Amino acid sequence: MARKVAAIFAHPDDEVLGCGGAMAWHASRGDEARILLLATGLRSRGPAGDGEIARLQDEARKAAECLGIKSVAFSDFPDNAMDSVPLLDVVKAVEVFLAGFAADTIYTHHDGDLNVDHLVVHRAVMTARRPLPGSAPFEILACEVNSSTEWGLPSQSPFVPTDFLDISGYVDRKAKALEQYTGEIRPWPHPRSVEGVKALARWRGAQCGAEAAEAYRLLRRLRRP
Repeated sequence: MARKVAAIFAHPDDEVLGCGGAMAWHASRGDEARILLLATGLRSRGPAGDGEIARLQDEARKAAECLGIKSVAFSDFPDNAMDSVPLLDVVKAVEVFLAGFAADTIYTHHDGDLNVDHLVVHRAVMTARRPLPGSAPFEILACEVNSSTEWGLPSQSPFVPTDFLDISGYVDRKAKALEQYTGEIRPWPHPRSVEGVKALARWRGAQCGAEAAEAYRLLRRLRRP
């Protein structure tokens, strides 16, 4: 049975780094998958005009196409400053998205990431998708995002995987999707490089007996008989 899958992340490229292999796998098996990116990106690094934001969004669409995903939605929360707006505003944006797309599988940020936007999006997703009477079955999985998750503070929750997905057949598509982000990708040995992404995939694969894998942490699951 086809599933409805949502990737809800802060910045363009987070979705590829966190669950690009999974999204490609979902698309290949006929699941309906959509992406929501909540922060503008770019502007924390200095002035960025509408044209530059539009270019980044176009790169996000091209990256999604590499993964087989046709739907990418954007919001305009401030880049690396999502803690400056009421959490309720972010929750409502997620609720509106999920009201129009009743996802049964949601990928999002880990709550121990260094980036403040990741923490806000994590909390917004957990709030927006809290179980209510009559809720259909669903699950939420946290992803690791290169150059943020591994740099989390020692006092924060470390990323300890509970789930693995063999992406041996999809790691090249994940790398190609990342390459669409010309302004976000970095040269090796930066973790947000194609080589860095493949190295992490091989390490996670070694942990579960696969050539390459993505790791996730189960955050919430509702099952009904």
